[in-house]
Amino acid sequence: MFPIQRPRRLRSHPQLRRMVRETILTTNDLIYPLFAVPGSGIAKEVKSMPGVYQLSVDKIVDEAKEVYDLGIPAIILFGIPEDKDADATGAWHDCGIVQKAATAVKAAVPDLIVIADTCLCEYTSHGHCGYLQVGDLTGRVLNDPTLELLKKTAVSQANAGADIIAPSGMMDGFVQAIRTGLDEAGFQDTPILSYAAKYASAYYGPFRDAADSTPQFGDRRTYQMDPGNGREAIKEIGLDIAEGADMLMVKPALAYMDIIWRVKEASNLPVAAYNVSGEYSMIKAAALNGWIDEERVVMETLTGFKRAGADLILTYHAKNAARWLR
Repeated sequence: MFPIQRPRRLRSHPQLRRMVRETILTTNDLIYPLFAVPGSGIAKEVKSMPGVYQLSVDKIVDEAKEVYDLGIPAIILFGIPEDKDADATGAWHDCGIVQKAATAVKAAVPDLIVIADTCLCEYTSHGHCGYLQVGDLTGRVLNDPTLELLKKTAVSQANAGADIIAPSGMMDGFVQAIRTGLDEAGFQDTPILSYAAKYASAYYGPFRDAADSTPQFGDRRTYQMDPGNGREAIKEIGLDIAEGADMLMVKPALAYMDIIWRVKEASNLPVAAYNVSGEYSMIKAAALNGWIDEERVVMETLTGFKRAGADLILTYHAKNAARWLR
């Protein structure tokens, strides 16, 4: 007779629990998002995201130094331009806000990895992720002309010092177009972190406040994925891998842990999970009201992403999480 198994024996002491813990979260897993705006000395808090700010480039550099000192290996930059137009000029211009921020951060903190979000919605006058058919108010983006804008944007960001290009527009063929553009410009070693499975989610609301990127009409359901679809995510990642993606992202994370797991099982590439603005703001709101223990809920949530298969976690909690991990 085998003795009766008693799993509780391994839970009886904090050190013992540490010894047998299956999933370990570290600062190496974290990426911190930052929002860059024109000007200087600007730190404007996003009302729907307590503790998150729109920052001028000088303040971005200060944040980058703090992030690096906390042991977080990477940031991802989003830009809010001074002017917007139908050609998303601010996204690909050499003096664009993300380009300026990337150059400044790399000069100040060379060892910090700078990821550039490569999308167009913050820069277009209509708030969609590319060119639209004239007169079309549904938000249906013209795929192939938009690829040329994304290619120009990626090359401009790499020229400015971005270490990783992260296309998020969900255009068909966007990874191949960007890979071709980077290679032709001499950036063969610049990796692509593809938003491979990006869903048309209601969790993005606070981000659109932060990035000033709410569509002026229609929505993004014609190019972002339907929340009810799981198999489609595997199709999307397969296409991106074939086109040359180096890493894959699932966005959002909290309601899509099954997708994180399926992507991890279907691929041997690193998988990133984006702990998006709505997920962040719900925790912050509950914590500010005294309804939850913020530290415990944040750490449990981030550990859950990693347990589901995420190798990297983009999160607005990154700085606090790094402090709590010390």
